Amino acid sequence: MFKNEVGRWGEDLACKYLIDMGYVILERNYHTRYGEIDIIAQLHDQLIFVEVKTRTSKHFGYPEEAYTYSKNDHLVNSILIFLECHPEIKDNWQIDLISIEGKYLASSPLITHFQNLVME
Repeated sequence: MFKNEVGRWGEDLACKYLIDMGYVILERNYHTRYGEIDIIAQLHDQLIFVEVKTRTSKHFGYPEEAYTYSKNDHLVNSILIFLECHPEIKDNWQIDLISIEGKYLASSPLITHFQNLVME
């Protein structure tokens, strides 16, 4: 239960951060058979698929370390399904990762935005 609350808190913070940076949030928690896309946002004419990783301690490492090749594969497959359902969207998209570090419900957690992830 606590893990879900922390994840939701991190996604809420990531949305606020993106909105403050000028992004428009189009959708949250888009589910497919491959998994979930945490946030789908738009900045100008580009679609941004955002994965959010949140940690309340360094006991399990940094949040971004949880973004693995396997997670990337699931996310890309989910994105491809989203794009199939939205043929009007062109190829102008990218994957971003937002890392949230801090005590649960802290007023100023550390937010790191990794843009245009490419895993080879």
